[in-house]
Amino acid sequence: MFTPQGPSLRELTVQALSSVEHGYDLLADKFDATPFRTSDRLLSAVAGGLEELGPFGSGLDVCCGTGAGLGVLRSVCAGRITGVDFSTGMLTAARRAHPSAALVRADVLALPFAPVFDLAVSFGAFGHFLPDAQRTLFAQVHASLRPGGTFAFPLPAPPPVGSRLYWTLWGFDAAMRVRNALWRPPFVMYYRTFRLADVRSRLVEAGFDVSLNPIEALGRREDGSPHCRLVVARKPDVRPS
Repeated sequence: MFTPQGPSLRELTVQALSSVEHGYDLLADKFDATPFRTSDRLLSAVAGGLEELGPFGSGLDVCCGTGAGLGVLRSVCAGRITGVDFSTGMLTAARRAHPSAALVRADVLALPFAPVFDLAVSFGAFGHFLPDAQRTLFAQVHASLRPGGTFAFPLPAPPPVGSRLYWTLWGFDAAMRVRNALWRPPFVMYYRTFRLADVRSRLVEAGFDVSLNPIEALGRREDGSPHCRLVVARKPDVRPS
């Protein structure tokens, strides 16, 4: 499916009926041949936006998967880069692509890091976290950043109500809710639980100062609003008086 190198419909079905962790273990070797991998165009655009905010020292890719975001970190960070994910299969793929990166298997809702990072990024993973888990995730990232550190990620504009993409995402989320009501273990993956106003509020709750930067390289919609924003959440730089 998607490309000759991608997973078959049967493989995707088995993955969807697994837990999130095991599902990604099963998909890892073919993940980069699916549309689920963050596009190079988006990665390049985010890297350009981060270059204007840097330079940075050490970097952390949260839910790094096969390592697409590690290349972004390498382009804007002068220090060590680290990826964290709970899927052994995805980390194995990331290690092949980024042998110099430090890769850590851990639950991102309980990150095992001291506040040592200057920049944290994440790509395409937030649909796996329901609202309460988002609060925990943001708090964990906050605790892993140095004072003055930055947590940044792209957030596309929602599709117009009534558009084909709107109904596609609505249908996907509805199907996942039915699947999780009828089948165990659950597979948490929703596209409509990460809304800008809620995300901003939860980041502030976690202690971040939040700004939104249009990613101009990705263009604007007919109403003039950006197709995608870079959410920039900064941990206050508390210095001794």
